[in-house]
Amino acid sequence: MATSEEATAAAARDAYGAMSGRYLEFVQEQFPRQAYDLALLSVFADLVRDAGPVADIGCGPGHVTAHLDGLGVRAFGVDLTPEFIALARAAYPGLRFETGTMLDLRSHVPAGGSLAGVLGWYSLIHLPPAQVPRALAEFHRVLAPGGQLLLGFQSTAAGAAPEPVPFDHKVTPGWLWPVDTFADALTAAGFTVGLRSLREPGADSRRHQGYLLAVREG
Repeated sequence: MATSEEATAAAARDAYGAMSGRYLEFVQEQFPRQAYDLALLSVFADLVRDAGPVADIGCGPGHVTAHLDGLGVRAFGVDLTPEFIALARAAYPGLRFETGTMLDLRSHVPAGGSLAGVLGWYSLIHLPPAQVPRALAEFHRVLAPGGQLLLGFQSTAAGAAPEPVPFDHKVTPGWLWPVDTFADALTAAGFTVGLRSLREPGADSRRHQGYLLAVREG
C-alpha cells in the first residue's frame, strides 16, 4: 500500500501528466509576459552564472531551465512527471532533464555542496506543509556554501494567518504559503533570506505571489 507521501506525489504526477501538452501551450504563451518573474530570474542568474551548475527543481516542460541557459547559467531540470521530461528533452535537446523527486535528489546530485543554485519555481506548492522541511533540507544538502535558492509560490495576503492554506489549484491541490512563514522555514533549514516579496493579484494572476531569495550558509 502506498504511503500518504507516495500517494500525494503520484496524484500530482498523474494530474500534470494528463494535461502536459495543454500546460506546455499555457506556459509558452504566458511565461514571456511575466515581467516580474523574468526580472527575478535575471537577478538569480546574475548571482549564479559564474559559480557552478544550477538545478531547476520541478522544471515542468523545461521552459525556465532553458531561459536560465539563455542567460548563461549552467542549468539542468528535474521533475516528477515523465511526460514533462519527455517534452523538455524534445524541445531542448542540448540540456539535461531527469525524472525525480525534490525530496531525494541523490540520483541527480550525488555530491553534497556541489550546486551554485537551486530554483523552486512554483514547484513546492503541491507538497503538504509537513514535507516542505524535507525538501528544503535536500536543497541545503546539494547547495555549496554561499549557494543561492530562489523560490516562487502562490501566497496569502499580507496580514493573513501564518499557517499555509490549502487551495484549489487548477491542476492538483496546492498550498498557499504566507511569505514570512516560508521565510521562517528557510531559516530553520539553514538559509539566510536576502529578499522576500509579495506581489498583489493582477491581470495575470488571481492570487498573491510570493518570492524568496536565500543563501545557504556554510
